[in-house]
Amino acid sequence: MTRTPLLLALAATAALAGCNKENHTIIAGPDGDEANNAPATNEPVALPPSIASSKIYRCKDNSVVYIDWLSDNKSANFRAKQDATPVALTAPEAGKPMTADGYSLSGTPGGKSITLERPGKGSQACNA
Repeated sequence: MTRTPLLLALAATAALAGCNKENHTIIAGPDGDEANNAPATNEPVALPPSIASSKIYRCKDNSVVYIDWLSDNKSANFRAKQDATPVALTAPEAGKPMTADGYSLSGTPGGKSITLERPGKGSQACNA
């Protein structure tokens, strides 16, 4: 029975020996001066447009293209292959051709045909 209190005393001593009694101050975030000078932004955040519809088109040269029409009616994503990285096409206003480096797209999400111009292929009609 004398072993149990002795073992408990040794365990407590070991546990307390591991404690560091230094004063620690943890500050989250930037330094005080930076935090005070940060501008408060309470402006509404504009989310990017969602995909309104996705269509597959066959063009005059028998190639297949993939167009994701976006909900703002001023932009679309073009892909030459289904798993390719999309090319973002934008127009200055709804109803105008959507363009990007060497690309031009005319058409609407509800239409059955588009006119697509892309580098190395020229302009051609494509049908859904």
